[in-house]
Amino acid sequence: MSEGYPRTAAVSPRVQVVASTGSTNADVVAAASADPSGWPHLSLLLTRDQRAGRGRLDRTWTAPPGTALAVSVLVRVPQVPPAARGWIPLIAGAAMTRAVAAQLRGTGHTVRLKWPNDVLLDGGKVCGILAEAVPGDMDAVVIGSGVNTRIARSELPVATATSFAAVGRDVDEDRLIADYLVALDEQLTALAKSGGRAAEAGVRGEVEALSATLGQRVRVMLPAGGVLEGVAQRLDDDGRLVVVAGSTETAVSAGDVVHVRGSA
Repeated sequence: MSEGYPRTAAVSPRVQVVASTGSTNADVVAAASADPSGWPHLSLLLTRDQRAGRGRLDRTWTAPPGTALAVSVLVRVPQVPPAARGWIPLIAGAAMTRAVAAQLRGTGHTVRLKWPNDVLLDGGKVCGILAEAVPGDMDAVVIGSGVNTRIARSELPVATATSFAAVGRDVDEDRLIADYLVALDEQLTALAKSGGRAAEAGVRGEVEALSATLGQRVRVMLPAGGVLEGVAQRLDDDGRLVVVAGSTETAVSAGDVVHVRGSA
């Protein structure tokens, strides 16, 4: 069912729209596991009412019904070497950053990417992304995105969040998703053709060009506990964030990043 999303349907082989669900990611993982051939590359499920969404580090993600767009896309990446697949969430973040920016072109609003894949609108988080593998299918990855579309500023869950509505802008959801899929597929294809070499593919340059994190003093809350503070200097060949503190460089593969006021 793709009524109302003709641009998206022109890009995706399967567009499934549901009135509400617990988690679009969980639904797509289950469906693709049960029927792999029915879920080809760039198939997606979307809803405006997700009841049990999940973010990174197993956090919950919720929004009042009708105020946010939850979309999960299945990508099949057999040509991307496993060692290079850490770039997939970053590619998704860059693709969504481009898609959100296209909605706001000429308005004066800024759209940037916070490592690894939070999309920032005027510095506030407008979209979060979670990528996860499909169990038993090593070449399939589900990428879930939650975009704050119509949430009023007074209903935003945290002070660091924002939405299109909060900045006084409407969103064309069909164009947003279609633009996202096109950019996502282009970058995944480039990564595959390069044999997983992100710099050669232009993938690392794309992510770096959109980054709000590089060059900033950051505080990273690490998944295993502990805090790392320093300057976010660059991305390494695996997409990890290299944080420099004094003479010590640390490559971070996961963690919550806070931009400390002021840049390096």
